[in-house]
Amino acid sequence: MAKLIKIAAAKDVPPGQAAAFTVEGQRIALFNVEGTYYAIGDTCTHRGGPLSEGDVQGTKVTCPWHGADFDLKTGAVMGPPAHKGVPSYKVVVESDDIKVEV
Repeated sequence: MAKLIKIAAAKDVPPGQAAAFTVEGQRIALFNVEGTYYAIGDTCTHRGGPLSEGDVQGTKVTCPWHGADFDLKTGAVMGPPAHKGVPSYKVVVESDDIKVEV
């Protein structure tokens, strides 16, 4: 059964920033895009690059290692060299707490 787990406070991930967290054994990247939070798997499916360190344009993140693109809303792969998407997590903001559903 899925559960909500607090991973950060809103001040920890300001607009335009990202951070990575290990939650229940899963590496999750949290992105703040103009006040909207998105959470996807932090590990690129191509060669394991840290997506939380990638370049964000709108709701697309580009892996800093080899340039694969992923959709922040769904985790779907949008461009090679990756062929498989990453997990996407529901984000809930309660007061100042940012929680993800795992």
